[in-house]
Amino acid sequence: MDTKNMPPRTIGIGAYPKMPDATDIAEAMAASLERRGVRPIRGSLNDSGLRRSIEAGEVDMLVALGGDGTMLRAGHLAAPAQVPVLGVNLGRVGFLIEVERDGWPVAIDRVLAGDYWIEPRMMLRASLSRAGKQLTGWDVLNEVVVGRGKTVRLVRLEVEIDGAFLTTYAADALIAATPTGSTAYALAAGGPILPPELRNILIVAVAPHFSIDRAVVLHEGSTIRITVRTDHQATLSVDGQSPMDIQDGDAVEVSAAEHSALFVRLQDPGYFYHNLTRRMSQNANPGAER
Repeated sequence: MDTKNMPPRTIGIGAYPKMPDATDIAEAMAASLERRGVRPIRGSLNDSGLRRSIEAGEVDMLVALGGDGTMLRAGHLAAPAQVPVLGVNLGRVGFLIEVERDGWPVAIDRVLAGDYWIEPRMMLRASLSRAGKQLTGWDVLNEVVVGRGKTVRLVRLEVEIDGAFLTTYAADALIAATPTGSTAYALAAGGPILPPELRNILIVAVAPHFSIDRAVVLHEGSTIRITVRTDHQATLSVDGQSPMDIQDGDAVEVSAAEHSALFVRLQDPGYFYHNLTRRMSQNANPGAER
């Protein structure tokens, strides 16, 4: 691990404007960078100007101000251009985030001194096909979820691994997750926690009925095909986005993506398990800051 990197000369600042103080912190950060001769490019992660700058390779680093959802959006945006993302936590748990709300000035000092390291996180590529024709595709940082809709009835999901039949799940849903996603919905469904440096695909069923009730961990070279078998509503959701309706016979294919998300880290490489227990204890405490 190399803890010394080139100081960035242009830093994107992507704030989630609905978070308390997000705009104020973004303005203060931009002013601090300008005083040091670093060019800031501010905007929300949906801002066309910021997106174009990242896609054009004009941004050396992206600072994401928000919660884990903001980090997911930042990862989707920055990963294809291989721009590293530094997260500043304005949300609740912040599994993916490096810096707490009041710690950003010290974090910026360290980044501009080159005192940081880059952690790659595996991503997935998911696609939806109907009648043999691919309809759309996504890059995924956390998980792909194929499951039931509003009707509280199980869906049947035929699963193939590398073209070989595995099983048919009868369940509320099936999750295909990255190691990053192992601490998200997959964890809530009883799946194992995978350290972020692994490159595996995790399959976890949600409320399986007479089906395999244990998680399955696959090699990153595996391809998963999930075919929906249902006579009622089924849905597909990617990284917590609003679910889309899918039909009987639709197939969702999941494999490793070509690129990884890059996260800026300031902590010791052993940070993951320390943060994990702290974050989970915080989340379980009704009095924890939200």
